[in-house]
Amino acid sequence: MEYVVSERIAKTYERLKGLEAVQRGMEFIQADEQNTLEDQLDLVVIEAPTFEEWDRARAFADKLAALGLEDVQVDRHGNAFGVRRGKGNTGKAIVIEGHLDTVFPKGTVAGRPEPRDGVYHCPGMADDTRGLAAVLSVLRAFNHSQIETEHDLIFMGTSREEGMGGFGGMKDFLADHDNIIGCINIDGASIDTITYEATGMKTFAVNFYGIGGHAYGAFGKVANPLHAAARAVAKIADLEVPVSPKTTYAVSNFHAGNDAAIHAIVPKATIKMNMRSDCQVELDILYGKVLQCIKEACAEETARWGMDTITYDIETYVDVKAGTQPADAPIVQATYALIKDMGMEPTLGHGGNTNANPPIAKGIPAVCVGGGGNAGMVHTTKEWWDSTNAYKGPQIIFLLATMMAGIAGVSESIL
Repeated sequence: MEYVVSERIAKTYERLKGLEAVQRGMEFIQADEQNTLEDQLDLVVIEAPTFEEWDRARAFADKLAALGLEDVQVDRHGNAFGVRRGKGNTGKAIVIEGHLDTVFPKGTVAGRPEPRDGVYHCPGMADDTRGLAAVLSVLRAFNHSQIETEHDLIFMGTSREEGMGGFGGMKDFLADHDNIIGCINIDGASIDTITYEATGMKTFAVNFYGIGGHAYGAFGKVANPLHAAARAVAKIADLEVPVSPKTTYAVSNFHAGNDAAIHAIVPKATIKMNMRSDCQVELDILYGKVLQCIKEACAEETARWGMDTITYDIETYVDVKAGTQPADAPIVQATYALIKDMGMEPTLGHGGNTNANPPIAKGIPAVCVGGGGNAGMVHTTKEWWDSTNAYKGPQIIFLLATMMAGIAGVSESIL
């Protein structure tokens, strides 16, 4: 079925893109792409593994301050942000953000990358240093165009998006700020895909405990936590999950013992798991089934020997709620119309694990889009980013921000 953009959204867009100030901002972004690229190169060499983003956060905050934002800070959660006040004094705000962290340990980036035919080979160049550069580009465009929005705009670099960070910076920011009415989350490069749903995710460790002992001398006298863990994994492996909504699980780690104690029954064994679903109900059901597998495994290993009791506990690393919004929500319609007008065919990305998750799960309109250009081999040391037509990313975000924040005396927010 063909996607339909409502008359209200279409008319709002046509009106805004015809404004001289908006045109000025669009032209500026294209002309300013070299400065955006310089920001990207400045930031990519400031390595920022998850939980170690401080140096990059401080550098990003300095760039925000230099561009005239108010209340620029690195907050207690490691997020770097500042505010561009709206003319309407509504107290409400739109967030435009990219994430500060990358998946690489310090020492991975060799130095400032040089282009080869417009392509930069550097870990983190696209994900998500391009997103941070796009945030700065959009801010410069608002300054140049002198557009006065109705609502405030918050320009931000967030901490702890990747891996064990579990979108923590975004989650914590929203917990501290109840005035956010919409979010534009910028991640990676591609500008033809709209992520408007939030895949729920749980990542956790299960620790199994027993007495432990000599592999020969204690045999038959103690239960084995490692065997209990293996029983649990076998049970989990047989679980069935729905294809739609997409639901997945994986036991990703299994730890017990060491080579020095290779002739010992371990006192502790650990498994680590990741599970995801596009539906929170299905995620909760799956988690309940996994817990049942663990309980049964402990009981069975205990009963096998009848000498002691296997116990367990759980350490939760990531707990992200699933959420969705209608495919025809105003923010999705607007993003679709903007991409279409750029001459591309928009794709609605079903599900997703991005910084759009926390706002969507809280019922706040949000989309995740790319920052422009093209990229490949992301999350590997062979990551590359192509700068061809990269300015189109910030242009889309600039237009979407004006539609979401409204222009004082000209148009209301589409939200």
